[in-house]
Amino acid sequence: MAKVGIPKGTRDFSPVEMAKRNYIFNTIREVYALYGFQQIETPSLENLSTLMGKYGEEGDKLLFKVLNSGDYLSKISDEELATKNSLKLAAKLCEKGLRYDLTVPFARYVVMHREELQLPFKRYQIQPVWRADRPQKGRYREFYQCDADVVGSDSLINEVELMQIVDTVFTKFGIRVQIKINNRKILSGIAEYIGAADKIVDITVAIDKLDKIGIDNVNEELRKDGLTEEQIEKLQPIINLAGTNEEKLDIIAEVLKDSEIGIKGVEECRFIINTLKNCGLKNELQLDLTLARGLNYYTGAIFEVKALDVQIGSITGGGRYDNLTGIFGMPGLYGVGISFGADRIYDVLNQLDLYPKDSIQGTQVLAINFGEKEAAYALSIINKVREAGIRAELYPDSAKMKKQMNYANAKQIPFVIFTGESEIAEGKLTLKDMNTGEQKTITAEELVSMF
Repeated sequence: MAKVGIPKGTRDFSPVEMAKRNYIFNTIREVYALYGFQQIETPSLENLSTLMGKYGEEGDKLLFKVLNSGDYLSKISDEELATKNSLKLAAKLCEKGLRYDLTVPFARYVVMHREELQLPFKRYQIQPVWRADRPQKGRYREFYQCDADVVGSDSLINEVELMQIVDTVFTKFGIRVQIKINNRKILSGIAEYIGAADKIVDITVAIDKLDKIGIDNVNEELRKDGLTEEQIEKLQPIINLAGTNEEKLDIIAEVLKDSEIGIKGVEECRFIINTLKNCGLKNELQLDLTLARGLNYYTGAIFEVKALDVQIGSITGGGRYDNLTGIFGMPGLYGVGISFGADRIYDVLNQLDLYPKDSIQGTQVLAINFGEKEAAYALSIINKVREAGIRAELYPDSAKMKKQMNYANAKQIPFVIFTGESEIAEGKLTLKDMNTGEQKTITAEELVSMF
């Protein structure tokens, strides 16, 4: 038999695993709906012209590009092939790519459907995305995102509600998290303060790696990006700033008092944090001035969520991207959004064993098949049970009892019903509790009432 497998960074999911994933998706979907968000979907494939240049240089390298259909080499000269320049060849051979996230396709959607939308438009989207990243624990090449975005409003109430959504979702999951918040305007102000305003992208990309590579490696990366020792030295106390949210805001406000954009970022953070104080959050909200999120399109508040009881990367992130649709010819449309990393949440729930039992329960009742007459009677009972919303099945073959019971055990079905000659004569059934072994004879109506 030929060796079979799947690409690195992808996974198969069993029925039990799918039940767990659907629990995640349904929980997030329900919370989004509570806050007035509506669901859309976009294609897995987007034009590369839609995707390229939207995620920074590093993001562009992680795009999965799809070869053109047909004779894709017909327009490539022998000289071009001989250069073996993969980037230039890819530009000619590939017009489409798999989406890297759901935000840029959403921006494209808004531009294409702007005449149909009622602004502000609050959408959510639960679909897979693909990144040509190096697979490792908690990081996959194919994974789901669960996004919520608001476009057409610059009110910071949107940021407040998104943080409430994050808090509500993880409270429902039973996962203790820390919600980190910062503002790209503050980061721009810091770049001005150290005299490196033109290096804002390099600075944010570097300090965003602080948790992964440590302060010494971040500083070395900044040196390679052209920052002077004096600039790096001025950055250190800001990176290491400690205290309460209010204390950090007061200190950074004083540091950035001469930066108009920096002070604007401080004011925005202060409003969000102070408003959330009265919202009864169950999880900690922390101002983290090292939070940068390397994506170039963020312009205001940025968010990230860390699980407190499991060693894993960010499980939710997002921020404001006020002019994202401008890249598609529709400038000035405000936007802010968050994205739940469903696959990482799945791993956290698994490690902490937090799935409610009923969320992963499959079939609740199995009817044993004793033969044609008995199966017909069992089916009449099964129909009544299903009409009541109880998940039930009849074993399809009149196999040996041991085989049928093994099937029930393997699927962890909690109840089995027997419909032999005596049960048919009485118009009843015998119910066996597979956990306790207890058996009793009851009617179909009594079985339904049990559930």
